[in-house]
Amino acid sequence: MDFDRLSRRRVLGALGASSTIALAGCSGGDGDDGEDSEDGSDGSDGDDGSDGSDGSDGSDGSDGSDGSDGSDGGDGSDGSDGSDGDSTNQDLSGTLRIGVLQDFSGQLAIYGAQGSAGFYSGLAHKADDDPLPADAIDEGDYDYSVGDIDIEIRARDTQFAPTQAQTLASELVSQDDVDMLYGVGNSGGAISVINGVVDQAEVPFIAGPAASAEITAGEGTCRDLVFRANENTAMDARSGGVYIADQTDVDQIALFGADDAFGQSVVTNYRSVLENRGVTIADERAVPEDLDQPEWEGLLEEAENAGAEGIVGGFTAAGLSGFFSAFLDGGYDMQLFGGFASRLTLGVVGGALQSTLDDFSNEALQDADFGPFTTRYHWNQYDNPINDQFVESHSNTYGVVPDLFTSGAFTAASAVVQAMNEQGEVSPDAIVEGMSGMTVTDTPKGENGYTFQEYNNQARSEMTVAPVTVTPDSQENWPASIMPGDPIERVSADDVTIPASEMSCDLS
Repeated sequence: MDFDRLSRRRVLGALGASSTIALAGCSGGDGDDGEDSEDGSDGSDGDDGSDGSDGSDGSDGSDGSDGSDGSDGGDGSDGSDGSDGDSTNQDLSGTLRIGVLQDFSGQLAIYGAQGSAGFYSGLAHKADDDPLPADAIDEGDYDYSVGDIDIEIRARDTQFAPTQAQTLASELVSQDDVDMLYGVGNSGGAISVINGVVDQAEVPFIAGPAASAEITAGEGTCRDLVFRANENTAMDARSGGVYIADQTDVDQIALFGADDAFGQSVVTNYRSVLENRGVTIADERAVPEDLDQPEWEGLLEEAENAGAEGIVGGFTAAGLSGFFSAFLDGGYDMQLFGGFASRLTLGVVGGALQSTLDDFSNEALQDADFGPFTTRYHWNQYDNPINDQFVESHSNTYGVVPDLFTSGAFTAASAVVQAMNEQGEVSPDAIVEGMSGMTVTDTPKGENGYTFQEYNNQARSEMTVAPVTVTPDSQENWPASIMPGDPIERVSADDVTIPASEMSCDLS
């Protein structure tokens, strides 16, 4: 691979800027509640996907995923001492310039806040220092040192627009001479960066929070130079399916998904796991998201009449409110399954629960058959020294506890530093060579909690399942009225990844 910077500038100059939870998704629109200081000014309540959904763009539309190589993705509570397990090379020095592409001002600026704060926190853990401050959660140029490695960050605002992401990536490579790219919140933008910049410039790219499984599973975007530490849509859905099949008494289930590629992704991944484990799909529907409540009620009644004992809804926020309201008001004898979103969506959902339930309590939530749900990561799901330090540092710096996407972002930064230390070189080549097949030592899910699969460069890790609980008054730095409770199940990395034989990517 040719990483010559002058060649990259010439190539990109010629290219120009042309562009070729179930309860969640993108809620978008409303302003922040003012309690979130992670980015200081995100002003967005747009959020992640939750149940098998995308989580970062709400419309990725992929049902492919990463495979599993049978190794252990980490137990999230290994008892690591939080030290730098890759034996940082104290003699290693040099400068690495990273182009950070996140949404800092657009409709879903919450993604940019989590993606950048998590990444900065990962660097800080490797440096044994405080992360970049809250005012660095914005476009700009920032300097940070990890030992004798000088890291120059060029952060740019994608505004959650695919064309903007590609244009900025092009400029970062051709004008700012970056050594690698990290970020992009929506999957369309990540795909545009891969096809429009990475291929031509041969610059490594770590995608995240963009969560389309296809980014690292499909031959159209799977590349030796493309990595992702963040969890993806299929990991959401498959972990939920494993839990339903193995840990509940539900024998028949209804799968509802939005009538688009995103909803199809949710339904496809749930169906695959559930049918393989003997659960019958009693009702399956692609549902327009603009239905009124009477129409929702009719569909839910049909699902219950078909024998469904549980239901999964794969919708973005556009369809969530109608589905959710109809389910709570109807008193259906079905259990609702899905995935935890991040704090802003959970704030919206919690508000709806408060207005619907006569008694807003943990007992009432359980009686309403609301959950349990799966989660990629939340601050209270992992008990180990690395996560403890991460939660404290992140809260002190950004005013909120780490959220859904921050563990993957932390792990991405941790992996970059580990790769250079292990390869003994500060360079893009060292990052690519070192991250291929790497088990990441320092992660919020515990020591060795993520492993990059050699055949598609997707990091796999375990997922958790937790009940929905009312946020206690004592819980600081979490503005939502509901939150995940104590974990009740771990779903292994093996079970949350689709076998390599079922994807169209093979880098091995």
